[in-house]
Amino acid sequence: MTLGTAVSIAVALLATTATVAPDDAFAATAKTQQAAKKKAVAPASSAKKKSAKASSDKSAKVAAADAPRAKASRKRVTLASNVHGGHHGAVRKVAFQPRRPTVGQAFGLHDTPDALALRSSVAYVVDQNSGEPLFDKNSHAVVPIASISKLMTAMVVLDSKTPMTDQIEVTDEDRDYEKGTGSRLSVGSVLSREDMLHIALMASENRAAAALSRYYPGGRPAFIAAMNAKAKSLGMTDTHFENSTGLSSSNVSSARDLVKMVNAAYQYPMIRQFSTDRTYEVYTGKRNLVYNSTNALIRGNGSWDIGLQKTGFINEAGECLVMQATIHGKPMVMVLLDSFGKYSRFADAARLRNWLDAGGGERLTAANTPSGGT
Repeated sequence: MTLGTAVSIAVALLATTATVAPDDAFAATAKTQQAAKKKAVAPASSAKKKSAKASSDKSAKVAAADAPRAKASRKRVTLASNVHGGHHGAVRKVAFQPRRPTVGQAFGLHDTPDALALRSSVAYVVDQNSGEPLFDKNSHAVVPIASISKLMTAMVVLDSKTPMTDQIEVTDEDRDYEKGTGSRLSVGSVLSREDMLHIALMASENRAAAALSRYYPGGRPAFIAAMNAKAKSLGMTDTHFENSTGLSSSNVSSARDLVKMVNAAYQYPMIRQFSTDRTYEVYTGKRNLVYNSTNALIRGNGSWDIGLQKTGFINEAGECLVMQATIHGKPMVMVLLDSFGKYSRFADAARLRNWLDAGGGERLTAANTPSGGT
C-alpha cells in the first residue's frame, strides 16, 4: 500500500465515522489510535466598502485564523475550598485532554525528513513557467485541505456567470454544524455576491462561502457537483470536495493537484485581487464589518510579491497555505500542508524563499532526504 493510498483510507474512515464534537471527527486504524495516545499534540476569520492592499501595518488588525482552533478539552476534576488564613477561596483543578492528531501526524508524514527541517509534513514548490518541481516533500499524499477549498469555490462562483451584484442573505443553513465554529457574519446579514466572495477568499469567512453555494443555480448539491467536475476537468485526480467551506475533513487533495488548482485560479483576476487584499470593509445591512487577511505574509512588511494565496485550517488538516509568488525573479507556486503551529506555515514559506533566493532550486529537486540543499 502506498503512502498516498494509506492517507486516503484515513480520510475515508474519518468521513464515515459518527462524531459528537469537532475533536472527535478523526478516526483511523487501531494502530493510529494507539499511536495517538502516545503522542500529545500541541494545539496548533451594500454600500460602503474599502480595499486597502497597501495600507500600513498599524491600520490592519491581526486577523483571526481560518476557523477558530478547537482547544484542548477541559474537565473539572474537583473543587477544593481553602478556609485557612481568615478567608475562603476555591481552587478549580482541571484535566486537559490533547486534541487528536492530524491525518499527516497519524500516518507518519511528519517523520519524512527534509533538507530545510520544515514543520509542514507536505511541501511542494514548482516553477510556474516550466512546471518543474523545485522542492518535493510528500507531494503525492492525499490529505484534508481545509479552507484551501475556497479557491475552487471561487472558480465555480465565477464560472456560473451569475450577477456579482445579486444580494445574498445568510441563514441558519449557513451555520457550521459540523465543527461548531463561529462567524462575525450573523444570520440575517445581506451582502452582494461580490462581497461574499471577497471575504471568503481574503478572510476565509465560512458563512460567506456557505451562502455562495446555496445561491448557486440548482442549490448546494449542484454547487458541490460543479466543484468536483471542475477538479476533474483540471486533471485533479487526487481531489474530492464535500462542501464549499473546507470545514469537512472529506475535502481532500494532494500538493500536486493543488498546484493545478492554483494555476487555474490564477487565471481569474478577481481571485488574484480578492485573495491578496489586506483589509476589506462591508456593510451587512446591520453594521459595518472590517475584515483582515488570514495570511501573515500579506499583513506583513510588504517584502513578499504574492499574486494569489489561500490559507486553511481544521484539526484534521493542520495549518495549510498555497501561494503564487515571485521569488528570485521567477513565478513560483508553493504548497504547504499539515504544518504544526499556527504561524509555522509562514515560517516554512520564508525558509523556502530564502533557500530559493540562494539558488537552492538548482541544487535540490527532491527534499525527501535528510541532508543537502541547505
